[in-house]
Parts: sequence; structure tokens; C-alpha cells
Amino acid sequence: MPKSIHELSVEIYADGADKASLLEIYRDPLVKGLTTNPTLMKVAGISDYEAFAREVLAEVTAKPISFEVFSDEFDEMRRQALKIKAWQDNVFVKIPITNSRGESCLPLIRELSAEGVQLNITALLTLAQVEGVAEALDAGTAAVVSVFAGRIADTGVDPVPLMRASRALLKDKPEAKLLWASVREILNILQADESGTQIVTVPHPILRKALKMWGQDLTELSLDTVKMFANDAAAAGYQL
Repeated sequence: MPKSIHELSVEIYADGADKASLLEIYRDPLVKGLTTNPTLMKVAGISDYEAFAREVLAEVTAKPISFEVFSDEFDEMRRQALKIKAWQDNVFVKIPITNSRGESCLPLIRELSAEGVQLNITALLTLAQVEGVAEALDAGTAAVVSVFAGRIADTGVDPVPLMRASRALLKDKPEAKLLWASVREILNILQADESGTQIVTVPHPILRKALKMWGQDLTELSLDTVKMFANDAAAAGYQL
């Protein structure tokens, strides 16, 4: 295990939609990019999608950042994608692998990528989906292929072999980067690095925890844990 999180080969992207937190993390040189999605925005209480995005982009100029389309209809997805693309050169447009009816977005992905739109293909969970995206992407257009490794692990399946196989499927698309999404714990960052994944997107709370705890001495951590139990028991006034 690397002694420092700064020694990893995988690029760390921060995933969140709280503006203050997002801008604070953006300034950390460890963080190479940013991602968000409509669900995170809703949780953060954002009601005006474009206003939020433009406020963020006024400061986020030097690192890639992804904003997602939210229509379920392909013509409207395309319109939204082109509008989002035009906001700034560092913007990647997130397109889901299907719409909510399960209809494939691959034809739209192929079309937009051929037109030079930087895409972040999201919500992939199967190797067949990655294979389809690899075929659809234009070899000369930058793209991110986001495989939700954390959700795969939630089903009891080890995502590492799938991530390695996904990287191999993208070998002929030099401008496409594989992303490990839905990180659940700090260990996932190391797994992403060891699997050859190029990007790992980390929620803000887990990223802060990683910066604090990565490589911490386990004996010291054991003692800290015992002290916590003792202090809490004393504070509660427990007696037997």
C-alpha cells in the first residue's frame, strides 16, 4: 500500500454538489476533477440547475467537471448536452447508458462523441455496457466511462475483475478514461488504483476521511478507539 494517497497513479475526482465544499475541494491539488449529478444537486437543495452550474464554473476553470443531462427523451437529451457543452471548455456532459425506460443511449453517445462533445457515460454496471460504449466513442474525442463499481460490490460481486476487463476494452480509445464510481470506503480508492482504473470519483466526506486517515498506524488507531470508548463511558456516567 502506498504510504501516501498522493503516491497513487489513479486520478482522484471529487463527487458532490454542495457549492462551498465543492469549491474548497477544487483548490486541493490532489483533486484532478469534479463530478456531480441531479440526485446530489437535489440533496443539496439546488433548484436552479443552470444557475448553480454557472456559479460553479465561474471558479472551476482549470479542472474537468461533469454535469448530467436529465431528460428521458433523446432529442431533448441532445439539446441539453449541446447546451451544457457550450458552458465552458472544461465541461464533460454526463449521459446515462440508457434512459429510464431501458432504451439504449448508445446512438446518441455515438453521435455526440463524433461531434466532439466531451462525454461522461454514466451508470454502467456490466461489461456488455462498457463494450457498447467503447465501440460508440470517437477515438479522438475525450471521454470518461463511469462504471459504478460500488454498486456492483453492493450485490456481493467483486468489481475489480470487471474494472480490469473494462480497461482492456477501452485500449483502442486513447482519449477515453475509465472511472471507478460509487466509492463506499477508503479501500475502494486503493482498489481502483490497483485495478488500473484511471479515475476514481470520491464523495466529499470520504475524501476528507481519506486525507485524515490514509496510512494511519493501526496500533495508534486501536488506542484511539479504546480512548474513545473510555471517554464516552465516563461522559455518560455509566456505573455497574
